[in-house]
Amino acid sequence: MDDPRPFIEKANPTHPSVIDTEHVVAELYHIVNVPTMIWIDENGQICRPHDTQFGTDIFTAFHGKHSGPYLDMIRAWVRDGSGAMTAKQVKEHQPVPTAESQLARTERTLAWWLQNQGREEAAGRHFDRAGELAPQDWTIRRGSLPIRGKDPFGDDFFTLAADGAPEYPMEAVTPTKDPAAHS
Repeated sequence: MDDPRPFIEKANPTHPSVIDTEHVVAELYHIVNVPTMIWIDENGQICRPHDTQFGTDIFTAFHGKHSGPYLDMIRAWVRDGSGAMTAKQVKEHQPVPTAESQLARTERTLAWWLQNQGREEAAGRHFDRAGELAPQDWTIRRGSLPIRGKDPFGDDFFTLAADGAPEYPMEAVTPTKDPAAHS
């Protein structure tokens, strides 16, 4: 997938850039929205489960969420480990897939396969069914828009937004100040 290449090259990141075209990360972590942030420490432990946050204020007028407070939390975590959650807090706030959401992901996977086989009409039915089963899962609903030839920032997106965006309750969580507490 070369579509993002010019953007990645222009950003000139000092870290690897990976495009998950098969939605593996969303499946593994039960991610239902993009962007989403997950804090994983150098030992591979989740220190803060996924949370809908933003690294810039480009779309603040749309969603009303400023990036500054969250970026300050990340900086503090990197500097001194504050902001990390205990393993118990992570477990309590990590969304667990339901049987219905797992079925929705199965429908999305089938739709993706059908789309890649050139069977767009059949794929559309399964994308629709996945969206019906998991209406708050934007990795399914919004993620299928470009696959189906629709603009993920156009009218179809605003129809989804009118239905309501998925939310995570993370802002109500008080993180621990002890950097070793999440181990």
